[in-house]
Amino acid sequence: MKISFIYYPPSTFVKQDFEILSRHFQVEAVPYKSTGDIMNMIGPIRRSDLVFSWFASGHSFAAVMLAKIFRKRSVVVAGGYDVAFEPEINYGQYTLARHKRMYADFALSRADAILAVSEFTKEEVLARSKPRRVEVVYNGIDTDMFRPSGEKEDLVLTVASGSNDVIRLKGLDVFVRAARYHPDLKFMVLGLSDADRKTLASCCSSNNVDLRGIVSRQELIGYYQRAKVYCQLSYRESFGVALAEAMACGCTPVVTRRGALSEVVGDTGYYVPYGDAKATAEGIKKAFSSDKGNKARERVESLFTSKRREAELIEAIRIVTG
Repeated sequence: MKISFIYYPPSTFVKQDFEILSRHFQVEAVPYKSTGDIMNMIGPIRRSDLVFSWFASGHSFAAVMLAKIFRKRSVVVAGGYDVAFEPEINYGQYTLARHKRMYADFALSRADAILAVSEFTKEEVLARSKPRRVEVVYNGIDTDMFRPSGEKEDLVLTVASGSNDVIRLKGLDVFVRAARYHPDLKFMVLGLSDADRKTLASCCSSNNVDLRGIVSRQELIGYYQRAKVYCQLSYRESFGVALAEAMACGCTPVVTRRGALSEVVGDTGYYVPYGDAKATAEGIKKAFSSDKGNKARERVESLFTSKRREAELIEAIRIVTG
């Protein structure tokens, strides 16, 4: 089977799916940066049996439209931002201009299958559109790479990435304020832009908080392995890949009940209200006195491995091309 893999942007989980599909099919990667790239998509799609794209946006609108023209099957992965509408924090495809919402509507309703990364995201897809077929295929974590190693330290970790007010989206200000309640513990934020690092340092940071930028994957794994507690204090999450990676490394999670976070954590961690630094500090205290890190890893090994995603992704494609 030949697959045209239309992508924008090339994030880690997008690359992971390209590698998965390439192990089973003949896959041609087709980058998309602007509408001018639509002409470059025509040849690969005409040669393909299936068109695959991540996120219901402008590139997947073009991919699905061309698939219809050339009578090819199409699959779109709904990743979260593309089906989100959070005007309070100016987040989500559906807070954007009308034509961008229409791109998402078209891709969601006309693709042969929508693969949502969580039950939460599936519900958001159904709230926006009436897809022909929609199913959940969870994101996958390589649990051979992300695994416990060495002794845990008195370290509380969170990882942030992206833009569009990432501090509020990820609850980073709350994380930093919670550190004041635990001066004996070390708190660390990874993945910050220079601007966000300056903002946090000036507004609410304390001596036991370490604000850092982007690190390599190997360095990231090392920090996961050292941390006893991992916090995901987000306003919303469509899945929470960093959270699942940390859990795979034996971190005890402290999270809000927003989005899909409870799907990922289950009963292996502690829940706190969004925006409440004191309650977060209490949750962190409970996490440090618990022994839930092993249970957190077991949950990832049971539900969210890259091997499971591979099997379910291949099966979904075989059903679509049937």
